[in-house]
Amino acid sequence: QVQLVESGGGLVQAGGSLRLSCAASGRTFSSFGMGWFRLAPGKEREFVATIDWSGLRTRYVDSVKGRFTISRDNAKKTVYLQMNSLKPEDTAVYYCAADRSGSGGIRAVEYEYWGQGTQVTVSS
Repeated sequence: QVQLVESGGGLVQAGGSLRLSCAASGRTFSSFGMGWFRLAPGKEREFVATIDWSGLRTRYVDSVKGRFTISRDNAKKTVYLQMNSLKPEDTAVYYCAADRSGSGGIRAVEYEYWGQGTQVTVSS
């Protein structure tokens, strides 16, 4: 079993930065693929970024490429999402998720474990 706890959300002005963290419990974190998704009011859940178990392979939704960076520290059992040049349309609840296969993916169904989410609000 894996428990995920996100932190780092908040209110920021457009153009600002935030770093989200997702701390995992359990001994198998280093074998999991990890992902970040977001849910905005009135919209469907959206894939944001993913990183495989090794940290060598990452993928992003086009709207955040060049602005967001996903990374992981297996020793700390933590995955991060560095968000720069934030825009009002980035406002959402951000969730991290863990994928037992280790590959990470862009579909929510590929992830078995989810955190409770952290709110990110970007003001214009």
